Amino acid sequence: MEGSIRGVASDWGGGFDLDYAESWRRVVVDWKRRGTVVHLTMYGLPLQDVVTSLRGIASDVLVVVGGAKVPGDIFDLADWNVAVTSQPHSEVSALAVFLHELRGGEELDAEFEGARLHVVPRAHSKEVVERHGGV
Repeated sequence: MEGSIRGVASDWGGGFDLDYAESWRRVVVDWKRRGTVVHLTMYGLPLQDVVTSLRGIASDVLVVVGGAKVPGDIFDLADWNVAVTSQPHSEVSALAVFLHELRGGEELDAEFEGARLHVVPRAHSKEVVERHGGV
C-alpha cells in the first residue's frame, strides 16, 4: 500500500507523507497537543453549519474518517464531529466533500508541484502527457 501511494504522488505530484501507527488512539492524542482533530461521521454537526469555523482553524488538522465500526471513543477525542450528510455514504466520498467545502473549491484548479503526468481536458477522449521535471 505504501509503495502504491508513493507511486501516485510521484506521478501526479504534491507532497504526501505516510506513517504506520500501532495505535490510532495514540495518534489522535498526540495530534491534539499540536493541532485539531476533525472526525467525519454521519452523526456530527452538519458540515454546512460549521465549515466557516473550520476554515478559521489556525493549527494543523487531522481528519479522521469514521466508518461503520469506528470506536465510539473518537467522538469524545475529536475536537469536531462533522456530518457531511446524515445519510449513509462512503468514507472516501465524505473526505472528498469535506475537503472540497473546506477549500472552497480551490482544489479543482490545483496544479501539484513535481507532477510527472498531466491530464489534458477533453470532452470525449483521454489524453495524459508526461512532463519531464514536473510542473
